[in-house]
Amino acid sequence: MRKAFGAEFDVPDGYLNTASIGIPPARVARAVAESVRRWGSGLDGPGDFEPAVATARAAFARLIGTTADRVALGTTASQLVGLVAASVPDGTRVLVAEGDFTSVLFPFAAQQDRGVKVTEVELGEIAAHAADHDVVAVSVVQSSDGRIVDLEALRAVAETTSTRVLLDATQAAGWLPLQLDWADWVVSAAYKWLMAPRGAAWLAIHPDAPEIRPHSANWYAGEDPWTTTYGLPLRLAGDARALDLSPTWFSQVGAAVSLEWLAGLDMAEVAAHCTGLADEFRAGIGLPPAGSPIVSVQVADAVPKLTEAGVACAKRAGRARLAFHLYNTRADVEKAVRALGGTSGVSVS
Repeated sequence: MRKAFGAEFDVPDGYLNTASIGIPPARVARAVAESVRRWGSGLDGPGDFEPAVATARAAFARLIGTTADRVALGTTASQLVGLVAASVPDGTRVLVAEGDFTSVLFPFAAQQDRGVKVTEVELGEIAAHAADHDVVAVSVVQSSDGRIVDLEALRAVAETTSTRVLLDATQAAGWLPLQLDWADWVVSAAYKWLMAPRGAAWLAIHPDAPEIRPHSANWYAGEDPWTTTYGLPLRLAGDARALDLSPTWFSQVGAAVSLEWLAGLDMAEVAAHCTGLADEFRAGIGLPPAGSPIVSVQVADAVPKLTEAGVACAKRAGRARLAFHLYNTRADVEKAVRALGGTSGVSVS
């Protein structure tokens, strides 16, 4: 059992795959297991999960620098991006980063029959071209290689032009200090750096953002879900909850524990820990520092070598991808460096 930032983790040595699946604090896993046990014994009703939903929503808001009344509840990032994409006007010009995660790209590309045009540019050119488009949709941190978009440059564009900005914080929230209340829309899924079960996601909406049509309007999006379960007229909540989906209960139970804990941490310290380990690994294999906890390694047979050495990683965009979170240690760095030590062209410190 590892201890990190006041929590315990049952994480195996060499687990460097948080960018795929985050490992929860032990108390998160226990909370979910207890909730499943109660479900199996018929001890809970639908309303009993409301405190967890509220806690997770508020904690997510704090993690990205906004307020809970701006946050809608969903299940996946793509579902929430899809709400925005389906609501933009016909002919909208959308700017995206080349090679970004398809859950950001596909919802807008699927609107092409309405004349929505999606243009790809290099990540580093996003801010330079943003003012020429109606919407910018981009991941804060690139899933494939950990590059970070220039948030300050994007914020300047958003504050001085009519360009709207959608940010996917799925690979950022939980390790990177964020103050994203300026963006029109911010989405994030829970199961990576936020270390909660898959099935929880959130969408933060700026008060001045264009209206989103509630394509998934349902009973839980009502002003009072417990009294708006039957019949017309439409009576949705007066804030972001009008876009809520009915919650996936066990995911929300886990998210409430994990996100509330994360929201109480000094995220600058978390970022320093995660990026420090990643940059140590990068130095160990002859790469310059990058200030991101995600490392993309283009070395022949890197994934088999790492896997054989007991390092959990992923293959993305043809490269090995490693991710260092708050529960990782220098021992994980050394394990991964040793695994690649015999590869031609790789220097090991």
